[in-house]
Amino acid sequence: MVLRTLDLKQLEHFVAAAEEKHFTRAARKMNIVQSGLSASIRALEQEMGAPLFVRTTRHVELTVAGRVLYEKAQAIIAGVKEARSAVAAINGLERGTLTIGTCGSLNAFFDLPLLLGEFHDLHPTVEIKLCHGTATKMMDKVKDGRIDLAFFPLFEKSREIVTIPIASDSLVIAHPLGHRLEGRENVTLESLADETFVDFQPDKGTRRIVDRAFGAVNISRRTVLEVGDVQVLLDLVARGFGIALVPKTFACTRAISAASPKLGIASLKKPGLAWELVAACLGRAGTAQTRNPTVAAFIKLLDKIRSDAVAA
Repeated sequence: MVLRTLDLKQLEHFVAAAEEKHFTRAARKMNIVQSGLSASIRALEQEMGAPLFVRTTRHVELTVAGRVLYEKAQAIIAGVKEARSAVAAINGLERGTLTIGTCGSLNAFFDLPLLLGEFHDLHPTVEIKLCHGTATKMMDKVKDGRIDLAFFPLFEKSREIVTIPIASDSLVIAHPLGHRLEGRENVTLESLADETFVDFQPDKGTRRIVDRAFGAVNISRRTVLEVGDVQVLLDLVARGFGIALVPKTFACTRAISAASPKLGIASLKKPGLAWELVAACLGRAGTAQTRNPTVAAFIKLLDKIRSDAVAA
């Protein structure tokens, strides 16, 4: 007979009877009535298509088929117990892995090492893995489950991920000193059509925001250099290679620093271009945090640290 179903309780009853060599003692061990245990084993024999016990008035002995099944049943029951323990350990954060993606913009706005340190103190047996990449790659990895959570500038919204705001900023125009834009406010994107740009690489979050903004007003622009690091970008701007649209925090920090040469800052016409740094994880709003206990615990701590920072 072909095995159609395999009831774990039936296997447990069978193993108890095999070890006790007595149905009454096995039933007592399993905390059921003898008739219930006997019926369970008969059903298992029917399912297996072979007798599993040789029954006598005093005790029962395993048949050849019963001995084969006994070894397999022990392994199955042990495997189920191990699986249950593993799931319980993950739910209790006694084990597990948390994979986090980061981008170069994070350091200026958020203390990730502090967050990771506090999380490790609370859950020392959870393994933490870090990877670094562009916003585009980070979003793709969150969507396909290669990483649990990522920090990056939000360049587009997606129904597949949940985002948590970390920091917000506006984009400003960084330019060399003596440039025609020096001291200007309310600069339109259209007026930048003839400018030469230094910019981030195409898969960077900030670059995606800027490209979309120029595309929306149907303006193409000339980009002569593409880099992956904001400080290198600002150095190139300061040395006259072109202008750049960057988060105000970075531009202002560079403008007042002792680094030479200096650069200037001009502002866009309101409402300007918004820039937002987020933490992103897989799922829809209201469901993502319950699907992975490790991610849920990390987000809970993230919210606490952000709340403490605001209160301070």
